[in-house]
Amino acid sequence: MRSVQKWVLLPSSCAPAVLVLGWMVAAALQGPAYDPAAQTISVLAAPGSSGSWVMTGAFIAVGACHLLTAWGLRAAAVPGRMCLAAGGVAALAVAVVPAPSSGGSLSHGSIAAVGFSFLAAWPVLAARTGGAVPWALRPLPSLGATAVMALGMAWFLVELRLQGVVGVAERAVTTLQSLWPLVVVLSCLHRSARGRFPE
Repeated sequence: MRSVQKWVLLPSSCAPAVLVLGWMVAAALQGPAYDPAAQTISVLAAPGSSGSWVMTGAFIAVGACHLLTAWGLRAAAVPGRMCLAAGGVAALAVAVVPAPSSGGSLSHGSIAAVGFSFLAAWPVLAARTGGAVPWALRPLPSLGATAVMALGMAWFLVELRLQGVVGVAERAVTTLQSLWPLVVVLSCLHRSARGRFPE
């Protein structure tokens, strides 16, 4: 039996695609009033926004994809899978507690921060040791992924404080965080095609 079933490829590949497509369509519906470089993705889901239903739906879909991926990614260490699942729950919560169209929201910001943190921590917590472990679950690549995501989060916080290119920083971090599960799944499937690795 494979440690990662092929069906896990579907939710892990859908997460980044749905996220990017969601913010592109929602921004197009919002029109020129929305500045993707300076405004966050969450603004697109704010009540009353033209594309709020699109971005809200994208958050829900991404959250569900992370939950399914965490469930099926049995090759990863359990703490990492739990973190990925928690990141999925946070994405669902972001949809339930949207940001206001202007100004800040402590509840929304807190949920988003927790979600960012879980999704940044999961690669290193999912790591395993051993020569037969897929490369994306080995300690060094996993630590590297977490470090890059943490740096991206720091960049986002700096831009938020300076009121700079917040949207660019957020898109960079969220894209990386939604892509890494797919990288891990592909790595596991490639490894299982070459031979079994430890459960």
